[in-house]
Amino acid sequence: MYEAHDLAKVARAGALCIAAILLVVVPALAQNDALPSWNDTAPKAAIIEFVKKVTTENSPDFVPEPERIAVFDNDGTLWVEHPMYTQLAFALDRVKTEAASHPEWKDTQPFKAALEGDMKTLAAAGEKGLVELIMATHAGMTTGEFQKIVTDWIATARDPRFKKPYTELVYQPMLELLTYLRANGFKTFIVSGGGIEMMRPWSEKVYGIPPEQVVGSSIKTQFEMKDGAPTLFRLPQINFIDDKAGKPVGINEHIGRRPIAAFGNSDGDLEMLQWTTLGGTPGFGMLIHHTDAEREYAYDRNTEFGRLDTALDAASVNQWTIVDMKADWKQIFRD
Repeated sequence: MYEAHDLAKVARAGALCIAAILLVVVPALAQNDALPSWNDTAPKAAIIEFVKKVTTENSPDFVPEPERIAVFDNDGTLWVEHPMYTQLAFALDRVKTEAASHPEWKDTQPFKAALEGDMKTLAAAGEKGLVELIMATHAGMTTGEFQKIVTDWIATARDPRFKKPYTELVYQPMLELLTYLRANGFKTFIVSGGGIEMMRPWSEKVYGIPPEQVVGSSIKTQFEMKDGAPTLFRLPQINFIDDKAGKPVGINEHIGRRPIAAFGNSDGDLEMLQWTTLGGTPGFGMLIHHTDAEREYAYDRNTEFGRLDTALDAASVNQWTIVDMKADWKQIFRD
């Protein structure tokens, strides 16, 4: 018969053994979760199920790796878009920087509103007013000069609410999703209404998406020899608007393949999700619904930036996955 002290030794040894096993197993289990910032709710399960069925050979929904294209809107899908689009904040700063060279702006809308911080008047100016601001502040220079201006601005500008660089206000769950898709043979693209050359200088560093995989709105450029060097000069003329019905056109022109997964957050992404999911092949559509006023913002049908109305109604009809930011994300912004 065992003595009491012998039993105690066995118990202690067993406890140490169990603890050692847990130290190995628990971290391993944590590492196996490719989407740790997502709660274990329906959207996370839908993502994993879709990826599994299109990457499993001999599955009826198997998609060869070259055809695994995933497209992402930027504003409101990958990073914050309130209280205004980041590119609008950039344009407003550019107006203030250039104002000394344009005294007429003090009495001319929408420049007057931009200089006075009159957001109500700017909002009322609509798309036409925004285009005027962009033409005046984004053109009249080479592409290299514009890239430097964007790079310097994005490194120093701060969001008015969170007091952080805009590149720190990207959504951690979406960064994990980008990584997860790429690990499963997907090629990831940004397809945004924002300026293509506004996003390209920093997209690879922040999202892991190289500049050649960025699709966006653009202004016209022309080739010029400047001081003996070849340059591309940015003209004050719209070339292409990559928003709404323009998104499928931009995808076709830049990518050349129909995506099998599309991620957006607003009515501007409706046609992109339709193009991706209603083509007769396996397609996954997801909308990010901003519902967390405490950690980020809460808005949908009644907002000037990122309105989610028609697309929200279409989601149930087309069986798109809706992410409730408050309920489905453990964490909002990147670490």
